[in-house]
Amino acid sequence: MKKNVLEHNFKILNKDRVKINGHKPLLIWFTGLSGSGKSTIANLLEQELYKKRIHTYVLDGDNIRKGINKDLTFSPEHRTENIRRVAEVAHLMMDAGLVVLAAFISPYKEDRIAIKNIVKEDNFVEVYINTSLEECERRDVKGLYKMARKGEIEDMTGISSPYEAPEHPNIEIKTEKQTQQQATEMILKYIQPKLKI
Repeated sequence: MKKNVLEHNFKILNKDRVKINGHKPLLIWFTGLSGSGKSTIANLLEQELYKKRIHTYVLDGDNIRKGINKDLTFSPEHRTENIRRVAEVAHLMMDAGLVVLAAFISPYKEDRIAIKNIVKEDNFVEVYINTSLEECERRDVKGLYKMARKGEIEDMTGISSPYEAPEHPNIEIKTEKQTQQQATEMILKYIQPKLKI
């Protein structure tokens, strides 16, 4: 199959898109348990970047599973494929010059390493939204933990499926000690030098 695929060389390159956008592309990857606050903080960060005229797009776990990944389950193999597809989509968006904010549980360390390999480590910022399982269960925004405890959901991260926390994330947000605004400011301060041309 690969021998039948021929890459076309287009005239407008990533460097041209970077120049017209006025900033470099970047992938900001939010990882953490369900209910930890990944999407909420990604949303707040995007609003701040918008004010600064930074071209962005948010990829969210639930939204992606309604479309491009609707054929996948939550089995370990499908979780890995879910993340691989998202990384490839993010890579295309970055080639278009965008700052991509991706909010996914992404429970496996190897999958997060694979993302870095796809987009290159310099373009990847890992944000660990560190919220305890107890707090996530207390929030239980979607009612998933309650269902998992009753045995109504299989492969629930933190309950019947593991979460491998990042050992050396670029940024760690402890939501039980930091406000959402503090978290947003912390990430913004970290990424601003990376966005400069």
